[in-house]
Amino acid sequence: MSEHAEKSELLNRTTVGFWFYIMTDCMVFASLFATYVVLRDATAHGPSGMEIFEMPTALAETIILLTSSFTSGLALIAVKEKKLRQMYVALAATFALGLAFLAIEISEFAKFVAEGHSWQQSAFLSAFFALVGTHGFHILIGLIWLFVLVWGITRKGLTDKLTRQMSLFGMFWHFLDLVWIFIFTVVYLMGVAI
Repeated sequence: MSEHAEKSELLNRTTVGFWFYIMTDCMVFASLFATYVVLRDATAHGPSGMEIFEMPTALAETIILLTSSFTSGLALIAVKEKKLRQMYVALAATFALGLAFLAIEISEFAKFVAEGHSWQQSAFLSAFFALVGTHGFHILIGLIWLFVLVWGITRKGLTDKLTRQMSLFGMFWHFLDLVWIFIFTVVYLMGVAI
């Protein structure tokens, strides 16, 4: 087998493996969404979403995360065009926006806990913290992955392997944005409306 064929086969296996990972993550989030929907009225005389959710905060998180998706896309375009400076700027923006999103989410969680609305208070809050917290954990993993990618590109340059990894990171980041849109709709929008 030629070196080119081996690289092509490895690329295909890596991409297929990553798609399997995304599909398993879809199942995880589907389970968490189903749990949340079933338990959203199980407040045990505690607060409902309508009482604790602040739409300006959730909207800010949404705008920040969607903007980070845009900057991630710009980084991938810059990678394809071999424009390293533009790639670094776009990735720095993606990282900063992801960090801002995570900071807002953590502060929201801290506020709820400080007000006595922890995951232990009701099934509704347990489902909320599990769903939104799992998404936040994925954002943290994405930020670590992005940092490692940039560090690798800085050390080795834009190799074929790192270019493929950037593409996979882009898919992962867009997937998290899609999950957040569902969270924003099902948890926050429906939470304040019901």
